[in-house]
Amino acid sequence: MNADTILKTDVHQELSFLDKYTKTIIDLLVEYTPKLIMAGLVLVLGFWLVKKLARISEKAMVRRDLDISLRTFLRSLIGVGLKILLLITVAGMIGIQTTSLVTVLGAAGLAVGLALQGSLSNFAGGVLVLVFKPFKVGDTIEALGQKGLVQEIQIFNTILITVDNKTIILPNGSVSNNIIVNQSREGTLRGTCIINISNEFDSDMVKKIILDIILKDSRILIENHAPSVVCIKAGGGTYTLQASFFTSEKDNASATAVITENINKELAGKKIGEPTPKMIVQQA
Repeated sequence: MNADTILKTDVHQELSFLDKYTKTIIDLLVEYTPKLIMAGLVLVLGFWLVKKLARISEKAMVRRDLDISLRTFLRSLIGVGLKILLLITVAGMIGIQTTSLVTVLGAAGLAVGLALQGSLSNFAGGVLVLVFKPFKVGDTIEALGQKGLVQEIQIFNTILITVDNKTIILPNGSVSNNIIVNQSREGTLRGTCIINISNEFDSDMVKKIILDIILKDSRILIENHAPSVVCIKAGGGTYTLQASFFTSEKDNASATAVITENINKELAGKKIGEPTPKMIVQQA
């Protein structure tokens, strides 16, 4: 076989390979170009919709008066989640197998969830507190055996300040799953004073004296909350009287202390008090 024949054979083989590759490329273009165009359109439209939905969700959260830190976090979470779903959808449209990808993401999410179980519970509790608002910043609450003024509601913890200026950090997961006593929600609190007097004194007269002292305090709320003084126990030579009144939540402690002191001073000045113990001496 001469050189010309060998050259022609090589050229023919190269042309055959080129034709084959060209045909393959053309077939791929014919098959995937519509998919790529459609995927590109879906991607552009999807990003626009994700942005729009994030704005709508933020407006809804503003109307619900959610905490700004929670609004920012939830908007980012919604945006990232929708974008991941969009990218998986687009990948499936162009023929990429997404089953294994979703499986890997699910396994990774499960592993992270197990590792951060306590933190995720506190996060969920923080979201519930910020969404349903069983209390807000500035309220006085009792939760998990602790009482204090709510200084801050964070994503994972709630910060309380006690009357003796101690800082208490409560995990939101435990707070949201237990009993919460909100002393500020109604705006008013009842104050009570217990007074013991001898049954030698006219209880009606003493009740009037106590009621007059209560009504002199400007912090006492009279409308819809009339103060009262009642006898809750009688026996052993003693009347036990209970004075009840309502004040604003912030005035309750100080008003109760002042009224109790004024009652004791007034009754002491009028020589009204508990019965004097008597000693009985028996001779053998």
